[in-house]
Amino acid sequence: MTYCKGCRPRGKNCAFLKKRCNLLMSGQVQYCHECDEFPCRNLQHIDERYRERYRMSMVENLGYIIENGMEAFLEKEEEKWKCPECGAVICCHNGICYTCGLDKLRNKKGNKYRWEGE
Repeated sequence: MTYCKGCRPRGKNCAFLKKRCNLLMSGQVQYCHECDEFPCRNLQHIDERYRERYRMSMVENLGYIIENGMEAFLEKEEEKWKCPECGAVICCHNGICYTCGLDKLRNKKGNKYRWEGE
C-alpha cells in the first residue's frame, strides 16, 4: 500500500508474518512475543531487514512492550515518529510525513521506500 498506516490500525495481523505463522493465522496469538518461539526465524529475518533499511527493530519493540507495557511503548513511538513540521506520523519506511511531505515523496528519486541518503 502506498500510504500504509500499519497492520493494527487497519484491523489486520502482520501481513508478512501471518502467512508463515500458524499461531498468528489461527488467532492463537495476537503478537509474536506471546509465542514460546519468540523471536522465531521468520521474525528475526524481517527484523534484520527493518534494522538495516528502516531504522527500527520489531524484536526490540516487542521486548520493550514486554518490559514496559503497550501504553509506554506507544508513547515512546509517538514521540520518535512525530513529524517536526506538522506533528503527524513519519513513515518508518522512508522518513517522510504523509500529511505534509507528500510532495517530497512524489518528487523523490529512486526507491520511494528508503530513507534519503541510503
